[in-house]
Amino acid sequence: MELRHIKNRSLVNFRMLVRILGWLLGIEGVFMLFPAATSAFYGESDYLPFLIVACLALFSGAVMARRSKPRFEHLGRRDGYLLTASVWVVFSVFGMLPFIFSSAQASVSDAFFEAMSGFTTTGASVLVGTENLSHGVHLWRAMMQWVGGMGIILFTLAIIPMLNHSGGMQMFNAEVTGITHDKIQPRISQTAKSLWTIYLVLTVVLVLLLWAGPMNLFESVCHAFGTISTGGYSTSPDSIHAWDSVYIKIVMIIFMFLGGVNFALIYRFIHGDFHTFRRNDVLRTYLIVIGLTLVMFVISIIYRRQVYDWQSVTVDPLFQIVSTITSTGFTVVNFENWGSFVLAVTFVLMFSGACAGSTSGGAKIDRLLYLFKNAHNEIYRCIHPRAIRSVKVNGKVVNTELVNKVIAFLCIYMLLVVGGGIILASMGVPVVDAFFSAFSCLSNTGLGAGVTGVGSGYEILPDAAKWVLSALMLVGRLEIFTVLVILTPTFWRH
Repeated sequence: MELRHIKNRSLVNFRMLVRILGWLLGIEGVFMLFPAATSAFYGESDYLPFLIVACLALFSGAVMARRSKPRFEHLGRRDGYLLTASVWVVFSVFGMLPFIFSSAQASVSDAFFEAMSGFTTTGASVLVGTENLSHGVHLWRAMMQWVGGMGIILFTLAIIPMLNHSGGMQMFNAEVTGITHDKIQPRISQTAKSLWTIYLVLTVVLVLLLWAGPMNLFESVCHAFGTISTGGYSTSPDSIHAWDSVYIKIVMIIFMFLGGVNFALIYRFIHGDFHTFRRNDVLRTYLIVIGLTLVMFVISIIYRRQVYDWQSVTVDPLFQIVSTITSTGFTVVNFENWGSFVLAVTFVLMFSGACAGSTSGGAKIDRLLYLFKNAHNEIYRCIHPRAIRSVKVNGKVVNTELVNKVIAFLCIYMLLVVGGGIILASMGVPVVDAFFSAFSCLSNTGLGAGVTGVGSGYEILPDAAKWVLSALMLVGRLEIFTVLVILTPTFWRH
């Protein structure tokens, strides 16, 4: 009987979606109580806007959850896609309100951009004079990144076990980055709890390590959230350069790197599965790319005579490489002074990203590995047309359907960069800066160059451009298909 009702229901279970959105809004309201309490602790007036918005989110969530009574609790594939995309937009809409009503006094366009940039861990900012922001606003920016880093849906699956039976797998697949998604536990809720536990432990360890250096406790918390989530928001307009500490740089390099590793792989390593860790082709490629890029950066720095001390050719370039490939976006120097060659390689790192299943952005090394191996096979077939060769990653043969999906993803990815760049250029943004900004936001890196580079930021862009970039951030964080599939007529038809 239940299966018959499921077949006869509408394409999308809207009532169930509204109910889950209500639960999630309640969770966001609870999160907002922390910056409210922080502002109150420091005697800042911003505690009131956070408290009001938190109550608004809690009330709205309660109404949506209680008033929406779905006939069926089952969620299908369409529901998973629509819910995942909707959650990130709704969270950003409520998340932007504190920026409007607090001492930040941001416009609607700026506030939405800042919130979307935070939740998608892009780290691009439009707020001017961040050193003057209240402690509550700084903590909220950091918390948005931390929640968005591992995933809003994944957090929900960890704390609401009933979703394990209500389309949890569909939501998991729609949000988690990567080509294939590993269930490290039999139930999807257990997988979510395991991943979030690792994430939380790494965060706590990083807070303690940063606190042991020149950062105070508040700065350590904010930067730990921005590092492990590969977000990149800093409490200082000079980013990590403000502390000028080798210790801080090295600690953050290690944890940015870990943020770029597949968390399922970290889970297996912690549980003694060293064999899988050692033979992982993607992790090996990740390390090789960082090593080769470091050599190229050092050569360029020496050639450009930018060597000032030993850090200039060791820690600083390595920091910038790891920060870029993991899409964190923290900076310690003005890397544009290292020359156009370094800027071009930075562009490649932004496109590449780190490993799938991590908190990083970009296209992911996994996909590029599939692409290069498939291209190698096609070149070989030009000489040996009857040869049968398969793409093998981690010792396993990859089916053709998955390879085709990877190629389609990368093609659409580049088309979005081109389209975004053209739209921004039509709004008066310089051509090079337009394409760089579109690429930076789609890859969730947040780095600026040219007009949005050092000494300036995304605040100088027109409001329309900020909305375009916000859309690119969302598409990039949910890895294109989750958002674009909703815009197709097929999605809404039987």
